[in-house]
Amino acid sequence: MEHALFEILVVAHILTGASGAIAFWIPVLGRKGDKAHRKAGAVFVTTMILTGAFAMGMSALTLIEPMGTHPHLVNKFEPAFVRGIFGWLMLHLGLLTINLAWYGWLCVQHRTRRERMREWRNLALQPLLFAAAANCAAQGWIIGEPLMIGLSVIGVATVLTNLWFLYKPAPGAMDWLKEHVKALIGAGISVYTAFMAFGSVRLLPELALNPAMWAAPAATGIGYILWRWRLIDRSQRAQNRAPVASS
Repeated sequence: MEHALFEILVVAHILTGASGAIAFWIPVLGRKGDKAHRKAGAVFVTTMILTGAFAMGMSALTLIEPMGTHPHLVNKFEPAFVRGIFGWLMLHLGLLTINLAWYGWLCVQHRTRRERMREWRNLALQPLLFAAAANCAAQGWIIGEPLMIGLSVIGVATVLTNLWFLYKPAPGAMDWLKEHVKALIGAGISVYTAFMAFGSVRLLPELALNPAMWAAPAATGIGYILWRWRLIDRSQRAQNRAPVASS
């Protein structure tokens, strides 16, 4: 029963994840703020929330029946490893994806009106992700899997930076845009990491812990985020230096 339900969730997860992975590139490569950007962004956010929810469902079934949901890993990995990577780590990453997608969407919807971003779903996602990240690190320590400890740092950093923007006393005029970029590119990193790392396990299980499979999307995405932040800062400085027309 668990395996059949798990496979249904896998198919749904792949369909929504693939759709989001394709939609992701339209805002990234296209003109910022135009109609195509907004439509593709809405598709991306929706598919990321669904993808994260399906991942959390898969993780729950894995925790209940690790080898029954992953029969292709029998005699290749121990149940504790499968629970750790495909249970606790996937739970953390699924919640991380939902957190980033929803937070990033609120940033562009409300911009400088941070009080509207402090709605109950967004606020609830922060402690939930923090708890999932802390648990992921603890479970990684228990089974001796440093990858889980390292990836939990992303969840903690996401929560802390989200809360800092939501509550800091004097945000910059364009901080909302930097947070929007951070969050939705971060969600893109998450989906591409899942395809490269978790997907490779189904084809080549020996690649499950290959650092390159986990690091490549993160390094590329973080580089893009920093580049976009630099462009935003440069644009803001140019606006500040622009002379004010006399009346």
